[in-house]
Amino acid sequence: MTSTELESQPTIVKYVEANCGGIYLLNLSRCAIGYVVRGKRNIYYGDTHYTISRGEVFYLGVGNHYIEDIPDESKPFEQIVVYYSPALLQRILLHLNMTYAMNVTNSHRCESCSRLNHTSTAAPASFKSFFGHTASYLQEDNFIHDETAENIKMTELVYLVISQADGCLKSKVLSNVDSAHDNFEQVIFSNIFSDVSIEELASKCNRSLTSFKKEFKRHFFHPPHRWFIHQRLMQSRLLLISTTKSISEIGNECAFPNTSHFIKLFKKEYGQTPALYRANHCQTGEDDMVTPLVAHSKAISGAMQMESVAL
Repeated sequence: MTSTELESQPTIVKYVEANCGGIYLLNLSRCAIGYVVRGKRNIYYGDTHYTISRGEVFYLGVGNHYIEDIPDESKPFEQIVVYYSPALLQRILLHLNMTYAMNVTNSHRCESCSRLNHTSTAAPASFKSFFGHTASYLQEDNFIHDETAENIKMTELVYLVISQADGCLKSKVLSNVDSAHDNFEQVIFSNIFSDVSIEELASKCNRSLTSFKKEFKRHFFHPPHRWFIHQRLMQSRLLLISTTKSISEIGNECAFPNTSHFIKLFKKEYGQTPALYRANHCQTGEDDMVTPLVAHSKAISGAMQMESVAL
């Protein structure tokens, strides 16, 4: 997988370390938000160290970290970590803004934020609940089999961070938003469910049709028509397992006004009709994974591929 493709998918993992192996170098190519379940972690800056204790949520920036993970007496050190790229963070923030009109602000500034490449704080109840629920999915290997679930949890985590009062955690996370992108992606994401032609999108982006198609594939790895169909079908799948709307209502909401055509496309993508897909999820109880926050969320990524972070 290329580094560009890696930007489109978060990675959620749980680490368990029974022994204290001393200080080691951790090099991160992506940012990380984590939670210490048991034990404690020391972050070293020369002769100085900072301790992340059990029950704290932490942020680690891209780059080198000198770390010591210490078990809790006879029990191993445990942590849950979410890895993500700045580009993915920007896409999620854009998604939350467009879908829920959330305006993200942050006025926090402090010496620690500018000097340190990490931060930690006692986890509020909402974070503890989030990581507890995430732990159950990791235990059942649900993220391995369902990339949508992993993206939903990442979106929920970002929502929890930006909903907090201004502070070090929120400031450090938002400081890594990739500001290099222009409004190209914003135009695309804001028109996923619009009745707009490729030519019109190219015009909105101030590109020629040829230039638009090339840049689109560079951003999203697929031709425009194929990518839009995939995004709309992913949205329909979420609505099938999180609402009681009819098949035709969901098709209309996801820009498939012809119900027969919608059913045909859905079956081609997922191997079963929308009705059967909904019935199977209801029988297995997998619909519990869709949280109220993103029950009606739009898809945030066009390239849903997983990759473990090499530590």
